[in-house]
Amino acid sequence: MSPPKFVFAHFMVGNTYPYSIDDWVEEIELATNSDIDGFALNVGRERWQLDRVADCFEAASRTGSRIMFFLSFDMSSLPAENESDVELLLGYLEKLGHSDRMFRLSGRVVVSTFAGERSLFGQPSLDKAWFFVKHRIQDIVGVQIHYLPSLFIDPAQYRELPCLDGVFHWNGGWPVHLHLKSSRREIECPRLDSDQEHIIHLNGKTYMAAVSPWFFTHYGAESWNKNWVYRGDDWLFVQRWDYLIQNRHLIDIVQVISWNDYGESHYIGPIRGAQPNSESWVNGFPHEAWLYLNSYYCRAFKEGCYPPITKDAIFMWARPHPREAQASCDAVSRPDNWELTEDYFWVVIFARGTAEAELSAGECRRKYLVREGVNLLSMRLQVGHGMGARMYRGGVIAADCVASGYCFEPHPQTYNFNAFTAMSS
Repeated sequence: MSPPKFVFAHFMVGNTYPYSIDDWVEEIELATNSDIDGFALNVGRERWQLDRVADCFEAASRTGSRIMFFLSFDMSSLPAENESDVELLLGYLEKLGHSDRMFRLSGRVVVSTFAGERSLFGQPSLDKAWFFVKHRIQDIVGVQIHYLPSLFIDPAQYRELPCLDGVFHWNGGWPVHLHLKSSRREIECPRLDSDQEHIIHLNGKTYMAAVSPWFFTHYGAESWNKNWVYRGDDWLFVQRWDYLIQNRHLIDIVQVISWNDYGESHYIGPIRGAQPNSESWVNGFPHEAWLYLNSYYCRAFKEGCYPPITKDAIFMWARPHPREAQASCDAVSRPDNWELTEDYFWVVIFARGTAEAELSAGECRRKYLVREGVNLLSMRLQVGHGMGARMYRGGVIAADCVASGYCFEPHPQTYNFNAFTAMSS
């Protein structure tokens, strides 16, 4: 029997300051009902985050779910210059390391990091630094660590780091290699196989792959100074999932980026908690359609075959304004890589059998014959209008997707390259 596969969702604890235990219960139940095995809990330097994580574990104990968690220490935020800086990491493991909700591999508690390649903890090398952390946790807490970080280094260096028990390839979720001089063919059909560059250097160690539906962030120089998009067109979420499923024999875990990272616009969970000053591009842009779409692919990855389509369904998404639109009231410029995007809406149809689909944008309509299974369609957006998709079988409406409240706005006040998602009921 082959070892089990797992799917986790990246969860930003930094956005949960106002959460109650009831909020955590709702998140946990929604995730488990959506075929997600657990949360990768991203934690930063604020001391209150430990309290929220403890609430998360307490909430899990109040549910009937089998959800699991592992800690993902955000080393772009956490201090790690001196030996004493390990104390913050120890605090989490001392409080929660023995919980039966902690995700374990080979009996060892999984710990991940975002970055960490510059975190030396007073040691002379990266390898010695993370061995120091692992040994300190084992000595103080009494648990062994399965260290599974996302290090932004040349993958060839993995062989020089025996401290690693595996790696998480964070940037694998997007076509980050695309640029303005990329060929049209490469832009429209980008490679999503950068995992291979990491796997070949792991010598059989644990490999965690990334999948993500989108990426847009819009912070100015006075803030986090992050203002770019990765191309999420061409049904990126589905195409990336298909690649991971085809190569599941090489992949132990998939991490969905993300559950609630509003600042980077790739959240698949509900909009809740305290946003990181992302309200201008997040409020009014629900992403739950991606959550339900994601569930199908979670099952396929874990089970090794695509589930049968038992219900006709339509999923649809688009940006809110033309890529070349000029914002009238935005102190931050148009995001880098905006030229890589397309003014289309993207549709995924789950069909129980052969049917006819009709896409609409304003007065424009286009009909397609769809087959049983998963169908990928798209259509150019029309300025000043919404988007719609409908499926007919035998002259009867089988599924109808209406993007209520959506309009492709020609004159935005601020730049917004986030996606509005919708799904049939």
